[in-house]
This record gives sequence, C-alpha cells and structure tokens, in this order.
Amino acid sequence: MSRGPDFDELTGELDHAERERLLRVHEMLVTAGPPPELTPQMEAGPTLAMTLGGRSRGRARRRVALLAAAIVVLLLAFLAGYVSGNGNDASGHLLRLQGTAAAPHAQASLRISSADQAGNWPMQIAAVGLPKLPDDGYYEVFLVRDGKIDAPCGSFLVKSPGQGVSVRLNAPYRLRSGDSWVVTRQRAGDLSAGTVVLKPVT
Repeated sequence: MSRGPDFDELTGELDHAERERLLRVHEMLVTAGPPPELTPQMEAGPTLAMTLGGRSRGRARRRVALLAAAIVVLLLAFLAGYVSGNGNDASGHLLRLQGTAAAPHAQASLRISSADQAGNWPMQIAAVGLPKLPDDGYYEVFLVRDGKIDAPCGSFLVKSPGQGVSVRLNAPYRLRSGDSWVVTRQRAGDLSAGTVVLKPVT
C-alpha cells in the first residue's frame, strides 16, 4: 500500500495557526478514506435512449394538454356561435336562454329554423351547465304562448354540467309572433311541466 504525500510537502511554509488548522482537516480526510468507486452505469452516464425517453414523455404530456385545450376552445366556439344572437320572432332566429335559480350556472341557445312544407319547425338547442338528473329525470323544451307553458317540443339528457349538449328538436305547431320557449326539469310520469331551469334572456 503506497503512502500518500507528506503534509509538510503539500503545504509548504505556513504560520503556526494556519498549519494546525490545515493539519486537522488533512487528518480528517485521511481518516475518511477515498470516496467510493462509481458503478459502471454511473460512470458511463446517461444513454441516448434514456435521454430520448424523457423527452418523449414530456412531449406526450404536452400533447394531451394541448388536445384538452383545443377541445375546450372548440366547445366554447360552438356555444358562442349558438349564443351570439337573439331574435324575438319565431322563424329563423336564435333565442338565448339563461339559468334560473334551479340551475344558476346554465346557459343555452335555441335555434329555430323556418318551417318545412308540412308545418314542422326544426330547432336545435345547445346547452351547458345543466346538472345531470337522476335515472328517471330528463329535460323538456316547452313552447310558451301568451306567457304560459303551452306544449312540449322535445326532451334531452345531460351527462354532466361541464359537458355541453346539442340536440335537434321539433315544434309541430303553428307558431306565432311572441312565442317563446323554456326548458324544464322532468321526472318519468310527469303529466305537467316541471321546474323551469332555463328561460329567455331578458
């Protein structure tokens, strides 16, 4: 076993206090011994596969985040297109609906198209913010005439408040100027209109 270099050879000429301080540090280092050997894997360092693997995981997370953001933007653009206008006449217009106290965060739009030759008025409702109902629950769109709920125009279900819904409906009635619509919360077997959850924006 080879002996290390002499302390005085390493330090040269020093004043007494400095020499004593460095000697104590030197003795501690000699007592501690040399550092452990590196494993072959640590000595080799990271491989190309390790480096590229870390990058691909980061890219995958970024792609998922970007896809989620794109879906949200598309949903908002879809709803903005339906909610952008509001007409008071029945035909060819968009009626904006807002949530009542029963569904304060809900909003929707109801597009009423021109009647076909048979007298059907195609409609499409786009809604977001409505809560999911129990298994026997559903939402119903009602025609409102002269301030009173008059006749049903179609029903739909909602999966969750954060997931928008878009449903085609029909009003097989002779519509009049001043007619409007509301959305109610219904239970199976209901014979009359339930609680109003969406009403026209005033």
